Amino acid sequence: MIQLINVKKYYGTAAVGLSKVNTIIQSGEIVGILGENGSGKTTMLKVIMGLTGLTEGQVLIDGKSPLEMYNDLAFITEEGSWFPEMTPLEYAEFLSVFYKRFDKERYFKLLKFFDLDPIKKIRTFSYGQKAKLEITAGFSKRAKYILMDEPFQGKDLLTRQDFLKLMVSSIRDDETILISTHQLNEIDNFIDRAIILRYGLIKADLYMDELREQGKTLNDVMKEITGYDEKRYKTLFD
Repeated sequence: MIQLINVKKYYGTAAVGLSKVNTIIQSGEIVGILGENGSGKTTMLKVIMGLTGLTEGQVLIDGKSPLEMYNDLAFITEEGSWFPEMTPLEYAEFLSVFYKRFDKERYFKLLKFFDLDPIKKIRTFSYGQKAKLEITAGFSKRAKYILMDEPFQGKDLLTRQDFLKLMVSSIRDDETILISTHQLNEIDNFIDRAIILRYGLIKADLYMDELREQGKTLNDVMKEITGYDEKRYKTLFD
């Protein structure tokens, strides 16, 4: 499991990334990390990955540090972790060296699924194609923990739907997924649990089954937390 214990992350002396976050994510859970821009979503994923230092607190993954669990973690990010001068074929060779469980068969199946040319330079790919390659690599590492930061960025509606179907059909029981996204309606039926951040604090931590029993949606909860007023725009015309 993933444990965040009194985690604080400040940028400089004033900007708050996370402020005293405590949570436990159990193995096998699919968790949405949600919130407005600047709420701390990306920071939370990065501290779990060990990609940024902590101001205070501790992150444990199966009782160990993120660095010790490197081979059990995969980070899928809109920024991309590929090398622009490589081809997808060359990138596969690189990944197979650094990730002991890298699954070449799954990688090439996903390249074909996303219609990505294995011998074309990655720098020539479109934004959407690079995002698909990032997903392909991330899901081929056979990592126990898969963290995704805005994986739908740069993808059209049909591609997003294909991606969700792909995830649902290929996830193993022992894989834990954390997904940060603004596409609330599309992940509503995919995630088990939602952690909603605001100003670096966890403002809600709920299971989707309980939310449905209350007759609410993720959009409803987000509006409550942010104080969103659907009629506010009308004041412009009063």
